Amino acid sequence: MAEIIQRDGTWAFDGSSVRITPGLHRSVPLFRQAYGEITVPLEAIASVAFEPERRRGRLRMLLREGADPLLQATGGRLPEAADPYRLAVDTDRGGVAEYVAEEIRHGLLLDQVPGEPTTAYLLPGPPVPVSVRSSDGTVSFDGTQVRIDWADTSDRIKRATGPRIISVAELVQVEWLPNSGYGNGFLRFATQETVFTKLPPEKDPYALDLWGSTRRDMLTAQIAAAVTARLPHPSTRTGEGPADPDGAALPAVVPADHHDVLLRRLRELGELHRDGVLTDEEFTLAKAAVLRGF
Repeated sequence: MAEIIQRDGTWAFDGSSVRITPGLHRSVPLFRQAYGEITVPLEAIASVAFEPERRRGRLRMLLREGADPLLQATGGRLPEAADPYRLAVDTDRGGVAEYVAEEIRHGLLLDQVPGEPTTAYLLPGPPVPVSVRSSDGTVSFDGTQVRIDWADTSDRIKRATGPRIISVAELVQVEWLPNSGYGNGFLRFATQETVFTKLPPEKDPYALDLWGSTRRDMLTAQIAAAVTARLPHPSTRTGEGPADPDGAALPAVVPADHHDVLLRRLRELGELHRDGVLTDEEFTLAKAAVLRGF
C-alpha cells in the first residue's frame, strides 16, 4: 500500500486502484467535498507525476480520454482547485508524494495499461439521486430523468413554461461551463429536438444560467457527470440528433397521457400573453419550449 495523507486529501494505491479522498479542511473546495471519494481503477490512468514547487508541490493524475464521465462532462473546464485528480502536497512530504507516483507508474507498467482513449467509462460517476440548488433553480437527477424547478429570479420565460422534466432517453449531450465570477456559466441539456437551438442560457428552458455563488454553482458539475455517465459513450456516437432539411429540430410527439398537461400549460401561457406579462417574442419562445418538452 502506497499512501499519502495531506490537508488537501488522501491518495491510497493498493496495486489495482487509487482511492482519492478529499480533505475536510475549509481550504478544500466545496465541489471536491461534495463529489466525495473516488476510486480510480489502474486501467483508467494514463499517467501520474509529482510536480515540486517552492512552497507546496502537486501530485497530479491524468486519466485516459473517455474513462471518466466527470472529465467528459466538464471538458477540461474544471478550475484547478476543483480538480479531484490533483493533490496539494506540503514541501516536507514531497518524498512520499514521489514514492506514491512511482508506485502507480510501476503498476501501469506491470499491467501494460494502454494510453489510447477508452471505449467505455471506467468510472461510474457520482451516485444518484443527486440534487443541486443553483442561482437559476434546483436541478435534480434520479438516474432516469432530469428535473429543473426554476427559482423566483429565473427569467419569466422559464417560469412561464413550468418545471422542466427531461428523460435520459431524450438527451443527446450535456454542456457545462462554470461560473467563473467574471462571466456566467451554464448547464445545458441538449435533446434531439433542441440540439440545434442555441438560445441564451438565461432564456433557454433547457439550461441553467449560472450567475450566483461560484462555490454553489460549481456543484452542478455533479449533475452533468451523473447524466453523462448514463448517455452513450463518446466512442459510440456517429452523428447528431435528427433535424429537418432547414436544420430545425423535428417536432416531438405528445404522449396521450400528457395531453391535458400540455393544454393547461398552453392555456396559461396564452393568458400571460393576453395580460401583457409576456411579449410576443417571449410568448413564441415559451410556447415552443413547452411543445418541445412534450
